Amino acid sequence: MKLLKLVPDDTNIHFLKWRVPFYVISCLLIAASWALVLTKGLNYGVDFAGGQEVTGTFTQEADAPVAELRETLSGLDYGEPSIQRFGEANQVSVRVRLPAEVEDQPGAATRIGEEIIATIAAEHPDFRVDSNNTVSGKVSGEFRNKALLALLAAMIGISIYIWVRFEWQFGVGGLFALFHDVSLTLGMFALFQMEFSLQIVAAILAIIGYSLNDTIVVYDRIRENLKKYRKMPLPELLDLSVNETLARTVMTSLTLLIALVPLLLFGPASLFGLTAAITLGIFVGTYSSIYMAAPILIWLGVTGDSFIPQETVADRQERKARGEV
Repeated sequence: MKLLKLVPDDTNIHFLKWRVPFYVISCLLIAASWALVLTKGLNYGVDFAGGQEVTGTFTQEADAPVAELRETLSGLDYGEPSIQRFGEANQVSVRVRLPAEVEDQPGAATRIGEEIIATIAAEHPDFRVDSNNTVSGKVSGEFRNKALLALLAAMIGISIYIWVRFEWQFGVGGLFALFHDVSLTLGMFALFQMEFSLQIVAAILAIIGYSLNDTIVVYDRIRENLKKYRKMPLPELLDLSVNETLARTVMTSLTLLIALVPLLLFGPASLFGLTAAITLGIFVGTYSSIYMAAPILIWLGVTGDSFIPQETVADRQERKARGEV
């Protein structure tokens, strides 16, 4: 039986032919994304903006009815609540953002928490309240800043690894590709004002991982071909390397999309932001590996001699001592 091949072995697409216009478009998209983030801002969830948190236990149930609670509490007009299992399977943490008009009113947050408790207890008499606390906006702001710094540190650490593993030009290319992917993801959340929470930070980390994996596969093939075809012009060599890894890229992306698209279309509302971010990340991660990470090597001066060990003075003296020319 003949195997199905989504990408034929003789595929020869001239990706690098359009590197300049695609780079210009990408730089414009990065600028537009950060302009949206700085002007419209991100719609921070309870994790990063503060709010009211109620934790409790369903004493007569083995599992907390998370989906039912989300539907019930959505009718309180406090936005989309963040509901997660907390500790045991029958324990939950419910967090909602405080309306802007009550943020400065003493006791308003506690009353909102009591309303949440009463709503849950009306349908679940076995609900036992464990805590009813206000999450400080200042604490959440510090949490948000630390999360963003962690993302930045992860990107820089990854770039240093690529630098050590290959050459410094590859590290710069990998960092720029990751910056491109993260910027476009943040731009999407700023444009559509989707809630930005810890789930989205996890999604961005997943995007970084996927993009990095794809970029390293392409870079490894480029390095192999630089050793093999030292006289080949670099744009042709980059095209060859991308085409040789294209089948793997297409299969990986298609497999992920088969799982993500149904979740995006039919999944719960609480996972929409996470799924949308990763779905976008698959496309921008694949794109950046081809049109961001690869072409920048041309402008950074990578040549066919980049991976040829340079002869030191000691090596030259030793060669002369052996009578070798």
